[in-house]
Amino acid sequence: MIRRFVIAVMLLIAAPLAAQDYAEISLSDPRQEAQAVALMDSIRCVVCQGQPISGSNADLAGDMRRIIRERIALGESPDQVREMLISKYGDWVSFKPVVRPATMPLWIVPLLALLGGIWLVSRRLRARKA
Repeated sequence: MIRRFVIAVMLLIAAPLAAQDYAEISLSDPRQEAQAVALMDSIRCVVCQGQPISGSNADLAGDMRRIIRERIALGESPDQVREMLISKYGDWVSFKPVVRPATMPLWIVPLLALLGGIWLVSRRLRARKA
């Protein structure tokens, strides 16, 4: 009877440990963990939309961190994991989008905005001199 009680108490104590969020547990290999963290810093949180998943508290970001660590632990390269995430969530998920016809606006719009800003500033400066 006491033995069953002790086992039940031990199971109740161990239950919260079994429910740990494995998205927050580092990989045992420091090199793999560094690769995972670098990749997490370059992947955008789909929920937060401007924050990397490495700093997001969203559940989906936790799932993405878990996927990254699991796949890197299995031996996949960060580029392979990035491609998998892009195929699942779209090009927008990456802070470093790949140059493709579909992502050209992501590369061209900032350049056009910069050129437009330079043109406006130069035009204002010429107007002041005249």
